[in-house]
Amino acid sequence: MGEGDGWFERPATISRKGAAEAVFDDLRAAIEAGELAVGSRLPAEASLASRYGVSRPVVREALRSTQALGLTQTRTGSGTYVVAAAPAPTYGTYSARDLVEARPFIEVPAAGWAAERRSPEQLAGLVAIADEMDAELDPHAWVELDSRFHSAIAEASGNNLFAKVVADARDALTHQSELINLVAHRREASNAEHRRILDAIDAGDGDGARTRMAEHLSEVAQVLDGLTAARRPRA
Repeated sequence: MGEGDGWFERPATISRKGAAEAVFDDLRAAIEAGELAVGSRLPAEASLASRYGVSRPVVREALRSTQALGLTQTRTGSGTYVVAAAPAPTYGTYSARDLVEARPFIEVPAAGWAAERRSPEQLAGLVAIADEMDAELDPHAWVELDSRFHSAIAEASGNNLFAKVVADARDALTHQSELINLVAHRREASNAEHRRILDAIDAGDGDGARTRMAEHLSEVAQVLDGLTAARRPRA
């Protein structure tokens, strides 16, 4: 089989905490420990499913997480390859650091202006998106709604520059949201944080909306920091 043979032959112990999460954790640990070296190709989905005793959709979900974290890359018709030994997520032309540093300076004031300037139609649109997010179970559909929610707030700010910057970064924001949702499973926490932002916008509370958005982005930054922090090699 080539590189990674020793890792593949080692028995895999998968806990029931969540099969996809457990497979992801094992793959990430193997990559960061060098058992799966940069440049090596992972076994096919069917082989991984057999190794872990899970279904191929579970393996596919785990591989989405390793790719979202910047550890692997799937090449059509060729397979999935290890491309980094440590987390290095990028979103098109933006790095994870780019978004973490810039978003508070754009989305916090935008939320405050949205509370003071939003139209009834814009408020109704935000409520509709939040309702959809609460009900949405598909993680990828939820991620799209997440980016729509943040874009709608920027539009409701009445500031065309804020709206354009968020719109231009929408693909990057979507990928960042995908990383957080797939790997850190923050959907319910994000829904609650979005509701607090929305409540402040609904009440016309500019200071409250800025505070709630700042709190939300701080939580996102902390989660990203935890996800990208180097892990201790296993014994």
